[in-house]
Amino acid sequence: MDALIWICLTALAIALPLYYPRWSLRRALKRPLPPASVLVLQRNIPVYRRMSAELQQQLQQLVLQFLHQKKFVGCAGLVVDDEMAVTIAGQACMLLLNRYTKVYPSLHTILLYPSAFVAQRPEVGAGGVLTPRRQTMLGESWSDGRVVLSWDDVQRGAEDWSDGHNVVLHEFAHQLDSESGASNGAPYLGNTASYRSWATVLSRDFASLRFSAIHRQQSVMDHYGATNPAEFFAVATETFFEKPYQMAEFHAELYAEFQKYYRVDPRQWQSPPPPPPPAPEPEWPAPPRLYSHAQAW
Repeated sequence: MDALIWICLTALAIALPLYYPRWSLRRALKRPLPPASVLVLQRNIPVYRRMSAELQQQLQQLVLQFLHQKKFVGCAGLVVDDEMAVTIAGQACMLLLNRYTKVYPSLHTILLYPSAFVAQRPEVGAGGVLTPRRQTMLGESWSDGRVVLSWDDVQRGAEDWSDGHNVVLHEFAHQLDSESGASNGAPYLGNTASYRSWATVLSRDFASLRFSAIHRQQSVMDHYGATNPAEFFAVATETFFEKPYQMAEFHAELYAEFQKYYRVDPRQWQSPPPPPPPAPEPEWPAPPRLYSHAQAW
């Protein structure tokens, strides 16, 4: 009898950690997102109101799962409230719409600072000497299951959904990138043909952005994306969701690749940008032509 009890207790100890999280999640997802949290999504994700009812429901379910599974930790004295958590969860889960997902399975903690934070990084100098360097950061995505964010900058990203700068979209794009096993600008795509097309298009547009950055030319995407392929994917994600019309116009094939990956078209949630103002009239009259039409070569 003692042996049977011992076997049962052992089996229970093994099964409980495996079963309880699933049971707990199913229970959490049966409850609707509280009305106060829905109001946060409406207020802090400007495009939420223009999504279809189906996508809104999807996003609410993803936010429920995110809030249930992830831990928020306030840093530098910040107390994380429901609005902060729902705002971050809502923006992060926009990257997961219309596809089966375990909702950032490797992520467990979001560290939230009140404003830009200082990180210390070793810098390799002459002769391989490591020198500590302090760097001001708006956000970071770590491979050990943590994302670090500045709340001030999360708010700025929520207030302006058309400038192509959003720290939440950026850092959670890095989380998706790392799900393939390495942060290299190629998230999990599912099949060889998809990787081939992805590599062709993104390599070309990455090279184009590097050229623009080197020569200080204007670009739809932030020049920070020229740092490396991982940052290019994150910056392109920000652009895809916040400046979809401009990206589709100037980087049509890149936009198509991101449509296939993210399975949404953010142009459906935004109005087209206004046309650029007409060029100003020249201050001085144009010089006379040297040749008439008949004399031209």
